[in-house]
Amino acid sequence: MKWALLASLAVSWIFISQSFADDLTESEIPLDSSGIVNVQMENDLWGSGRDSHYTHGTRFSYLSAERLTDFEGLLKSKVLDALPEFLRPDTNRISFVLGQNIFTPDDITKFDLIENDRPYAGWLYTGVGFVAEKKTGGRPFLDSLEINIGVVGPAAFGEETQTHVHRLIDSPLPEGWNNQLENEPGLVIFYERKWPLRPEFSLNPVPSFSWTNIELDFTPSTGFALGNVYTYFAAGTTLRIGNDLPNDYGPPRVRPGLSGSGFFKPQNKFTWYIFGGIEGRAMGRNIFLDGNTFEDSHSVDKKTLVGDLQVGLVITMFGNYRLAFTNVFRTKEFDGQIEADEFGSINFSFRW
Repeated sequence: MKWALLASLAVSWIFISQSFADDLTESEIPLDSSGIVNVQMENDLWGSGRDSHYTHGTRFSYLSAERLTDFEGLLKSKVLDALPEFLRPDTNRISFVLGQNIFTPDDITKFDLIENDRPYAGWLYTGVGFVAEKKTGGRPFLDSLEINIGVVGPAAFGEETQTHVHRLIDSPLPEGWNNQLENEPGLVIFYERKWPLRPEFSLNPVPSFSWTNIELDFTPSTGFALGNVYTYFAAGTTLRIGNDLPNDYGPPRVRPGLSGSGFFKPQNKFTWYIFGGIEGRAMGRNIFLDGNTFEDSHSVDKKTLVGDLQVGLVITMFGNYRLAFTNVFRTKEFDGQIEADEFGSINFSFRW
């Protein structure tokens, strides 16, 4: 019941925000009229080469065109006028997502339960989000709020997906899915804020080519997740070096993880940057380690503090296509885990 109430409040905020009001006009803040489609694939075979733990993630998302945050509408009042700047974004977008994550123990060839390793689990979800950006004033920011609703367990089709893919690539078939978590509806609310810091630094060794112009920025972030799937507090930062950095806030990632932005707004036909980032999370709940919420299931003792280190490259081509590769190193997530995890993330985005 409490999760339904929280979800209702969050959804209400998303749609009420469309009616918020400010005195800004489109001439003062240029708006991006394109929607963006993102296709995200994460897999441990692109990182460590092993097939274990967080073994695969797929996520599709669509972000709407950019709109002014309209503060002269539904909630115009003296109280609203008193809101501080850090609560008043200039523009916003709505996002829609569909995804699936798959988790397995280290040895997928064993049929019997492996008690000292993490459970088999699948997570199939859909969701809606709200992305708000502050562009004016002295301290820009990006707010992201997203609600995911789905199912953990056999109904998430983790076994079918992994088995089918392994048959296609002639890889060993997973044998232990009979030990996976039980079916359970899942709800999680994610919130994140980013503050880009862009010092006045620019170096162009070949002035005749815009793509050789080198800039840098530094973006701290903080956020949380709340739900029966994940509950955690996170803080991190990203350093980027390249050109046309206001193009985006870094490449998107499957959560939990240090994510960038699903949208990008290139100013040139070709742009690029390299990046590195770290994020630490204080974990309150992780159903894929803690096990089912309402009934007995296999579980392991999770570690409270988990960290990610990520590095990667982003290229924007022809003004409408973004390709990103991220390599992620994740610290041990549970007691008895033999090695830290490593996986790769590939994102392809295009403007619609």
